[in-house]
Amino acid sequence: MKRILMMIFRNLFLFPGYYFKMIYYAYSKKASEIDKYRHMKKIVKRANKGGNVIIECYGKENIPKKDGFIMFPNHQGMYDVLAIIDTLDHPLSVVIKKELKNIPMLKWVFRAMGALDMDREDVRQSMKVILEVAKQVSAGRNYVIFPEGTRSKCGNQVGQFKGGSFKSATKAKCPIVPVALVDSYKPFDTNTISKVSMKICYLKPIEYEEYKDMTTTDISELVRGQIVEKIKEMENK
Repeated sequence: MKRILMMIFRNLFLFPGYYFKMIYYAYSKKASEIDKYRHMKKIVKRANKGGNVIIECYGKENIPKKDGFIMFPNHQGMYDVLAIIDTLDHPLSVVIKKELKNIPMLKWVFRAMGALDMDREDVRQSMKVILEVAKQVSAGRNYVIFPEGTRSKCGNQVGQFKGGSFKSATKAKCPIVPVALVDSYKPFDTNTISKVSMKICYLKPIEYEEYKDMTTTDISELVRGQIVEKIKEMENK
């Protein structure tokens, strides 16, 4: 919370303009997705500078050139999506748990991104979201899905991945991009305003031809294993 307040305070003269423009983008049917995304990137970069957050990015060459892919990162905290927005040039959306869709300020960001909220207790609603993601990805949109379902709350330890998280990818037959986040919990989940750094690494995409004969459980174990291995490597750098 302290760092969030510092981000706002150090950008106080810009905050009103950024905020109201985000609300406009959240409801605008005229603004393009790229314009909305560029605005979010601008906000995130200013917030990082004001909040003393440094992002070390690796593996950008692994990001597919063609849109229509799904990223699957480990989940450490609220900062994870901001790290991806800061380092990824492709517009994207995200699947969020329904509890997040009405949080002040964040709700405008999620709405501008076209985020889909999932009720994990409602199987029918969850399946509708899975099918909608697959439909949008097949049409060329990019998504972020956190296969742990919730943040690990254990630093760089990775929780179990849910096989069902990968159903959208198998239905869309799209590239799966594993993303390893290291120390992403530090900006918002540590009670300090000192300078912090975190690492994000985009791993080599797993193409449909490589996983088409695998179960979603096997895919989840493959992706988790690659992320765990990369985190260990990055921690030693």
